[in-house]
Amino acid sequence: MTDSTAIALLSGGLDSATAAALAQEAGYRVIGLSFDYGQRHRRELQAAEEIAQVLNLFEHHIISVNLASWGGSSLTDTTQSLPTDGVREGTIPSTYVPGRNTVFISIGLSLAEARSATQVVLGINAVDYSGYPDCRPDYLNAFQTLADLSSKVGREGRGPRLWAPLVVWSKQKIVEEALRLGVPIERTWSCYSGGDHPCGVCDSCRIRDAALRDAGRPDLCSSNSR
Repeated sequence: MTDSTAIALLSGGLDSATAAALAQEAGYRVIGLSFDYGQRHRRELQAAEEIAQVLNLFEHHIISVNLASWGGSSLTDTTQSLPTDGVREGTIPSTYVPGRNTVFISIGLSLAEARSATQVVLGINAVDYSGYPDCRPDYLNAFQTLADLSSKVGREGRGPRLWAPLVVWSKQKIVEEALRLGVPIERTWSCYSGGDHPCGVCDSCRIRDAALRDAGRPDLCSSNSR
């Protein structure tokens, strides 16, 4: 157990909510950090606010960083179609947002230094989204080196650690841990679409629903929210 502070990047989705809850279980005082980056599914920010309240986070910040200004992703460019045919091995999907995690982690490290936090908690997962280059262990290891070199506390040997507890977990294991921790799964938002209800057909909805069914909770599937 620890009385230290952790910054949790909180998208509003199942993974980031579970990672934040794991940090709380480890004894951290958790500050949530969410981003309005011009995503078509801004509904996830409402989910992030609700999760922050349910988990009783110490603070919650929503920062605007408009990555949609230059597009480059089906999540930020509504003229592109969202993928619905599943993740293909060796292929980076159109939902990859150029530089997103690099920008988000950098801002998280800034907040961590300002709040004397010892951890930046990330809900990234390399198993189900293996096409994303910024959701892989080698990326995290390299970024940790950069984090240690790029800040005052890092140079003093007190830099915050990047912690991605879900990085090699299956989606089913994430669901099972969320259930154990009491994460409000029904309030999380994973859908890539911008509607008021999950579409149930985008890759994110399909992966989430399959894991919920495998974990014995089909009642929480997106089809029950429409």
